[in-house]
This record gives sequence, structure tokens and C-alpha cells, in this order.
Amino acid sequence: MACNTASSEALRKIQQEYLPIKHPDKNVLGVLIPAAEYAVGVTKNNKVGVIATEGTVASGTFTRELNKWNPQIKVIEKACPLLVPIVESGAIGSQASRLILEEYLTPLMEQNIDTLILGCTHYGLLEKQIRGVLGEGVEVISEEACVPAKLRDYLDKHNEIKEKLSLNGSVKFYSTDPTDKFITLGSEFYGEKIIVEKLIRL
Repeated sequence: MACNTASSEALRKIQQEYLPIKHPDKNVLGVLIPAAEYAVGVTKNNKVGVIATEGTVASGTFTRELNKWNPQIKVIEKACPLLVPIVESGAIGSQASRLILEEYLTPLMEQNIDTLILGCTHYGLLEKQIRGVLGEGVEVISEEACVPAKLRDYLDKHNEIKEKLSLNGSVKFYSTDPTDKFITLGSEFYGEKIIVEKLIRL
């Protein structure tokens, strides 16, 4: 799987140009299409908001994918460059983050969106605060809400891949600089305490 910004900028090139030549037996899946599909299924007024990094918004990938599924959908995208630093600095839930979210989300709310896609992996950690700003009536779509189910469906439809998977795998985390801050943030993303091994650069 590839993260949102990487998916928007590189996934198509990887799938269409790199893999067929270098690794024709491999697959790389992105996380944008599952979110787009989910949004198309839940929006009632066809007004879908997207908050993402500047790179993702500039790529136009979400608009392209949403309109591919439903050309009637109006996509309102907003680049939110301050949200990743908020998450990485540990300021989730702070008054500052609330004010910044209000600044970013107000224009989307004024466009009467009924669905919001969190277009960056980091933003899932702000989901509770985002819901608080939006209030009821706006469906918030994060990776956690749609990607696992879509991946499960994909594997069910591709038994040739599913049969190669081991159900007895393990997860290991490596970092060249496993600071306490890195471990804390990594644990937030993973959903439980992680152990990080130091990766020695050669």
C-alpha cells in the first residue's frame, strides 16, 4: 500500500511504467481510490470536500477519481500545509489546532459539503477534532473507515494473490533515529505501542 501523497504523485507511473518492466509479478495498491469510491457511495448532495497536502491537491487525483465514478460530483479541495506539522509536533487536540482546522474547514462548510475525505495519512489522528468542527451532517472518510474493507474485497477477488499471503507474519519497525517522539507518534498511527529498532546506515 502507498500513502496518500505518494499515491497521488507516483502510483500511476509505478503501476503503468515501472512494475511491468521491473516487477511484472508485483502489485502496488494506493489508498486514494478506496476513499473516492466510499465517498461516491455516501454523498447525498454530490458535494465532496477533500483536505490534503499541497502536493496531493495540486495533483488533482481526488477530483479525477471522484468524477470518474460520478461526473456530477462537485469536488472542493483544500490544501492544509499546517496539519502535518501539528500532528508531528504532538499538538493534536490543542486550541491552536482547533483554530487552524476552523480556518481550513470553514470554506468547505460554506460550500455545503456533506462528505469530507481526509486526504493525508496524518489527518486520521485529527479526525475527532475535525468532526467537532464540522458538526453532525458531514460524513468524514478516513483510511481507517474504508481501506481495510476495500483491501479485503480486492484480495477476495484475486485469489492468486491471497493464496501467496502468510497469515503468520510479524511486524517490525525500523528507524535511523528512533527517538521517544518518533515512537510516540508511531504508536499513535499504529494504534498500539510499537518497538522500534535502530537502523544502521551503511
